[in-house]
Formats: sequence, structure tokens, C-alpha cells
Amino acid sequence: MKTQLDIVFLGLSLSSSWGNGHATTFRGLLRGLNELGHRVTFLERDVPWYAHHRDLRDPDFCTLRYYDTVDELRRSYERELQRADIVVVGSFVPEGISVIDSLSSLCTGRFCFYDIDTPVTLAKLAQNDCDYLVRRQVPYFDCYFSFAGGPTLERLKSEFGARRAEPLYCAVDPKRHHRTETAIRWDLGYLGTYSADRQQALETLLIEPARRLPKRLFVVAGAQYPSNIVWPDNVERIDHLPPAEHAAFYSSQRYTLNLTRASMIAAGWSPSVRLFEAAACATPIISDRWPGLDSFFPRSAIETAGSAEDIIAILERQSDRARLGMASKAQAIVLAEHTGAARAREFVSALKQPNQARPVLARDVESAA
Repeated sequence: MKTQLDIVFLGLSLSSSWGNGHATTFRGLLRGLNELGHRVTFLERDVPWYAHHRDLRDPDFCTLRYYDTVDELRRSYERELQRADIVVVGSFVPEGISVIDSLSSLCTGRFCFYDIDTPVTLAKLAQNDCDYLVRRQVPYFDCYFSFAGGPTLERLKSEFGARRAEPLYCAVDPKRHHRTETAIRWDLGYLGTYSADRQQALETLLIEPARRLPKRLFVVAGAQYPSNIVWPDNVERIDHLPPAEHAAFYSSQRYTLNLTRASMIAAGWSPSVRLFEAAACATPIISDRWPGLDSFFPRSAIETAGSAEDIIAILERQSDRARLGMASKAQAIVLAEHTGAARAREFVSALKQPNQARPVLARDVESAA
């Protein structure tokens, strides 16, 4: 494999972090690849929602381009896609099935899938209800990069036909996620877009403790929360928090709460990017419980909770010395193992391994005839 690679990503959004975590993940990985000396292009579907909320219009670590339709994608970027050493399609790309079909026979380099939503994707594939990937396409990829590790990797191969499945977890950029001198404002905070399957956990682990601890201060930051949620008076709401403000936000909390979607809990080994962001900022973390958490953080580096009583006990009884010691251990782990540069090295290393032969596609046979 060449020392300097030409890599093309097609993802949900790089330009806008509004209401999605994909942008944060891609930004960290692509910055890391740029630091390693690789040339990276990101192709993004130009959709109104992200176009109206762009907070990264001109990245200095890659070339960012837009397209309107699948036909335009192939017509305008055919040359770049053909000559690329690696082409990566991400999960939740609009019309992803058509995009994959269009590019699978066009790309001459490594063709990969980066699933930033693996547990959600596999649940959708099992129900034949996925609009960005279908089962028959999984074997097309030279490597299926997964946000979930553990048993999910074997399941991708045995049940869905992936030729290779490798973990590529989310990561942080230490230049953007670090401790700031911001004064502590809240006892417990949470950063995350509204999700119906996380809401009960938020009720249990933040809203109920807020009701029972009226003298303590709480905060929830994130978009798309329904207007009918009744927030206690001591819970501050922030509708959207740009990535540039994440470090100061985490640094303003005595503890931050990590909540995991139900499908990710079921799969296990599926850390949230918010988990690594908070740790990089040396903010003590209280997480819900899920299989594989201890493979990222030992018990000495993180607190876990399953009830309002657990949260209250931590807030009321843990000493500052224990709290800060825990946060320091988590920060050291993240800076050593979970940065964008670390992920970029893992990505390139995985693709240095020999390719397995791609399956012959029916349309290739037809075109050859």
C-alpha cells in the first residue's frame, strides 16, 4: 500500500453537527488521516436540514464537496472515485443503497463501509427495513468498519456475510476536547440529541434526581426534545451546543451523564463519542451500564448507575478527591487510545491486510456479456 493514500468518504454530514454525531466522528478521523499525510475528500449530499445548520464550511483537513443526486455523484466525481485508493461509504447516507450499487463496480481501490450506527443497522437489516444498506450489499465491501465491537463483529460475518469486520470506534480531537478554566456551574449534565429509547434513562438518571435534589443544578443540551417534556426548575435546557463549545460545557460540570441507546446496550461494546469527549475534558463520568464498558474504562475510571438512588448517592457522598482521581484516569486512557489520530492509524493498518476476492455481481456479468 502507498505511503500517501487518496481516500474518499461519503457520509451523512461533515459540514453540520446539528442533530447528529456523525460529523464529530468524521471530523476526528479525517483530521487524523490528514495528520498522517493522506489526501482525503468528503462527499456530502446537499440536503436542506444540514445546509441551513452548517458549522464547518471549509475544513482545513480535507476537501469537502456536495452533490444533489446519485446520478450527479457518479457523473461529477467518477474520476476521483475511480482513482481513489480507498472509498468509504458511511451509514445513513441518503439513498445509500443506490449509492453503494452505483459505486461498487466503479471503485478500483478498497471499497469499505463505515457503520457509525452498527446496532441500529443490524436491527434494520434483520427486519428488511434499512434504507441505506441491504443484506446483499454487505459482502461487496473489502472491510466493514463497525462502531460496535465484541460479538457484533462475528455476527457481521456469520449472519450478514461481511468478508472482514473491524472495530473503528468514535474518537476525540485533544486540541478541541480538553479541560478549560470554566467554573463549575452544574452538578450533573447531559449532552445528546433526543432519542425516544434514551428518554426513560434520562428521566431516571437525571430528571428524577433533579426533582429530589432541588438545591443542585442540572443541565441537558441537545436538539429535538419534544415540547411536552416537563423539566424541573433546576434543569437548564440548551437546544443546540456547537462542537466548539463542548469542552467548556463538560468542564462546567461536576459530573456528566453518559446514556446509551437500547440497541447499543443490547449489542454491547458500543461507546458513544460523548463518553470519550467528556473523558478527554477530565470531567467525571456517570454512565448507564452495558456489556463491554469495562473494556474501555475500568471501574476506577468511571461511575455507573442504574437508578435515581445511584445518582443521588454519587452526587451527595463522593469526595472531590475520588471524583477528580477517577476523571484523571479516564482522561489518560482516552488520550492514549481514543483520539482521531489513533483511529486513523487503526483504519490504515486494517487496510494493509490482503484483500479477499470480491463477489461477482450480477450486473457485472450482464455488462461483460
